[in-house]
Amino acid sequence: AALTASRRGLPQKKMSENGISRPKVLTLDTMNPTVKMVEYAVRGPIVQRAVELEKELSEGIEKPFTEVIKANIGDAQAMGQQPITFFRQVLALCSYPELLNLDNTFPEDAKNRARLILQSCGGSSLGAYSPSQGIDYVRQDVANYIERRDGGVPCDPDNIYLTTGASDGITTILKLLVCGQGIDRTGVMISIPQYPLYSAALAELGAVQINYFLNEDNCWSMDIQELQRAVNEARQHCHPRALCIINPGNPTGQVQSRDCIEDVIRFAAKERLFLMADEVYQDNVYAEGCKFHSFKKVLFEMGPEYSETVELASFHSTSKCYMGECGFRGGYMEVINMDDDVKSQLTKLVSVRLCSPVPGQALMDLVVNPPQPGEPSYNCFIKERTATLSALAEKAKLTEKILNTVPGIRCNPVQGAMYSFPCITIPDKAIKEALEKGQQPDMFYCMTMLEETGICLVPGSGFGQKRAHITSGEMTILPPIDKLTILLNKVKEFHQRFTKQYS
Repeated sequence: AALTASRRGLPQKKMSENGISRPKVLTLDTMNPTVKMVEYAVRGPIVQRAVELEKELSEGIEKPFTEVIKANIGDAQAMGQQPITFFRQVLALCSYPELLNLDNTFPEDAKNRARLILQSCGGSSLGAYSPSQGIDYVRQDVANYIERRDGGVPCDPDNIYLTTGASDGITTILKLLVCGQGIDRTGVMISIPQYPLYSAALAELGAVQINYFLNEDNCWSMDIQELQRAVNEARQHCHPRALCIINPGNPTGQVQSRDCIEDVIRFAAKERLFLMADEVYQDNVYAEGCKFHSFKKVLFEMGPEYSETVELASFHSTSKCYMGECGFRGGYMEVINMDDDVKSQLTKLVSVRLCSPVPGQALMDLVVNPPQPGEPSYNCFIKERTATLSALAEKAKLTEKILNTVPGIRCNPVQGAMYSFPCITIPDKAIKEALEKGQQPDMFYCMTMLEETGICLVPGSGFGQKRAHITSGEMTILPPIDKLTILLNKVKEFHQRFTKQYS
């Protein structure tokens, strides 16, 4: 009853200057219904409350903490990760070419790279539109990078599309896939726990979300029998057409083995599913014995039976790995075995948004073609890259170690990516209180933690995780190691206090 009429979707009347009232055209009742189905947990109610708490702290309102620590999202540089010097130098030169005239301020390889990028831009300016598929020069460098990464497997730059982060590519491919009505409506298989982009995009498009569950007891591994169960059940009410994989995993941090990837490709071929491989964490592999294998490389090494038939789109980004350049919104996707006519439609579709941000395209070029041995910036680049990845590996081990000392918390090894996804047992009394308040138990747990400690985590239910007696929470490993240590110990103390309170 306390909601405004506007928020309840009732027609709103507005008085014009001449005194005539008119109901609003756009209300909750008249807006696109699929938009109301969209949820995005990593920026949901907990994060909104965290922003409010930051404001209250700035206004001098006393809290039991002095700062809000947002451990809810993989925003590396917001957490203190430093950008790569060479990348920022080249971007500065591209943004303000007058700097190229300075003698000793920038290394020559940075200047040369900036000149090459600018020469490939319309009017030699980052401010000009690019071709809709992306700058030709950058797409060629991306193709060269993929060939090197995959041991010589050919890559056609015409199959490369430069995107606004990986998210743009993922949603674009989903737009191509979604069609039909009723039992023929497109179904898309996504892993649970999942990155909420997928469920949000499928809700907006009106597609059917098909959940397959990762095996938490086996370090969040994929199981072909679980994939088969999910697709068999889904065929009773929709038309499964795509299978999405995140490797390394978000939010669960697992790294898929080569054998697992082969099994997934065989499954996709047997069930006639379009494969979508989200590989934005491909440099973030920490655990001993784990290695990143691209779906494309494995696909082509399995021979023509698969390499010439299985349709695949793979995605990468400038936002993760050692770069952490989330705000530049750079990315690419590569499409394999796509029907030529559909590919023409894809090119048409991306042309509607004109082009992805050109500074992001320039940054993507630097990521796939960094300084080489013998160039002035090489040693600095390698030092910075190694330091960032080594720090992330150390923090992954620290997170697992500390969380596993807490009774009632269990954390799988963080094999890769930038997150832990611990299993947290909640007392029955707390579960009961949460349900009485109309909240999911994990939301109640995480919101209580935020109010008492200032630590912002994402409840596991926001990623689709549903288990009655426990909760889960995504926690980024990105804060500096001293701050991460403090954060983990605060989580430990809170859980002990919370468990005692509700025992």
